[in-house]
Amino acid sequence: MYRRVAIVTDSTACLPAQLTKKLGIEVVQIQVRIGDHTDDESRIPVPDLVSAMRSNVPVATIPPDPDSFFRTYHELATQGVRSIVSVHVSSRQSATVEAAGEAAAKVPVPVHVIDTHTCGMSIGYAVQAAAKVAEAGGSVEKVLATAQRRFDRSTELIYVDTLEYLRRGGRIGAAAALVGGVLSMKPLLTMADGQITPLDKVIGADRALNRMLDIAVKRAGTDTVDVAVEHFDAEEKASRLLRNLRRNVPNVRQFMVTQVSSAIGAHVGPGALGITVSPV
Repeated sequence: MYRRVAIVTDSTACLPAQLTKKLGIEVVQIQVRIGDHTDDESRIPVPDLVSAMRSNVPVATIPPDPDSFFRTYHELATQGVRSIVSVHVSSRQSATVEAAGEAAAKVPVPVHVIDTHTCGMSIGYAVQAAAKVAEAGGSVEKVLATAQRRFDRSTELIYVDTLEYLRRGGRIGAAAALVGGVLSMKPLLTMADGQITPLDKVIGADRALNRMLDIAVKRAGTDTVDVAVEHFDAEEKASRLLRNLRRNVPNVRQFMVTQVSSAIGAHVGPGALGITVSPV
């Protein structure tokens, strides 16, 4: 079916490439810099990034420049789309929304740039839902409402082994108060008002992950939800967490386990895990 509305997102949505291709979602890459080397995050091997972080090599993330968005939007316009919905990581975590807005003013079709005030699969599930509405021929208003409803209702739960990487990257927000606590204290975080904020703190990694599981189960309730487990260099723990979620969340439409984008991994650090609960 002819698509009147195109969907664009950035790489922090953590969507597998085969899925974005299937749904016709355009992904603009955030860049990662390791030492003196900078590239699109999709071209940064995760083992290289993990090794650099553990060796204290300077690591930083760089939002896409406006030209990257302009090229994507312009190409879609030449293909005949009537509107573009561009869905992005929180503006309190990245200047990605600002770059998208600058590019949007230069293309001949309307571009609706959305600041989700969140990250990860809360964006990913919103983008998927919006793309399916667009694929079915839905209006731009319906596509926008679908995306907004999904990311507004989603929950991001985040476990990190240490807050050090968030501190280095300046993304720690209200969670800064947890820095310098007992070494065995493991923080649980969430996204609120576009920032990473404290949710709970638990002694020991296993207890912290069990607490995160309990919170996810409670947030899901009996609603129909999509659930994702995200990790950065913690595949075995992510698989175990997914098995526990399968046993405890009653009405799940889609389960997914995915490694977070390198741009997110550069801030949360090796061993980080997350759970996204997204009501359908």
